[in-house]
Amino acid sequence: MKVIAIIPARLDSQRLPRKMLREICGKPLAVWGYQAVKQSPLLDDVIIATDSQEIVEACSKHSCDARMTSTKHRSGTERVHEISQSVAADVYVNVQGDEPMIRAEHIETLVRLMEEQSIPVGTLKTPASAEDIANPNAVKVVVDLSGRALYFSRSTIPYDRDASRPKYFKHLGIYAYRKTALDQFMTLPESSLERAERLEQLRFVENDIPIYVAETQYDSIGIDTEEDFARVHKLLSR
Repeated sequence: MKVIAIIPARLDSQRLPRKMLREICGKPLAVWGYQAVKQSPLLDDVIIATDSQEIVEACSKHSCDARMTSTKHRSGTERVHEISQSVAADVYVNVQGDEPMIRAEHIETLVRLMEEQSIPVGTLKTPASAEDIANPNAVKVVVDLSGRALYFSRSTIPYDRDASRPKYFKHLGIYAYRKTALDQFMTLPESSLERAERLEQLRFVENDIPIYVAETQYDSIGIDTEEDFARVHKLLSR
């Protein structure tokens, strides 16, 4: 398969504005993400897709392939779709720009999942830590017996009514799509669940487009808050 990784990098994120340009050891966050993804030998190319010329220029200083996309996109998936219109691939991997702790093992697990040709969309989960179970910034996922996602939520799912201690899984911000799934996504309006949770993957779920979920032992840290940034800054500074 030809596999292209695309990193959506919006300048003015709602919760932490301009976080893609925040520096750790002299490198913007977007560059950390790009260099982490580049470690995978399974990728044919890595592209940062942004709405900001400022991000393009900052990334170019570190030899990262950053390209301008429309400022009208409302989600990272829409930004990935725009790149897919001009760059052909069998699978497009969407790595969130605020996930600088992504590992080559994450990408390998996802690419292996997508070797099953019938899967339109794939993503990853990892066992949730105790602090992530009730954390709304850590998205949880539940799947059926075939590995197909039933739901993603910022709430604690499943609800442990009788203290049976179910296993909780955290969703990681990395996806793989086939072109047909991306094209279909663009024809669909924002769904009610997507709007409520602010989780774009729920547009696929609500429209019966299967998302299959592979498990990885490696956690990652998405940066949504100042506390997240401080934690990642400490880890990467080592």
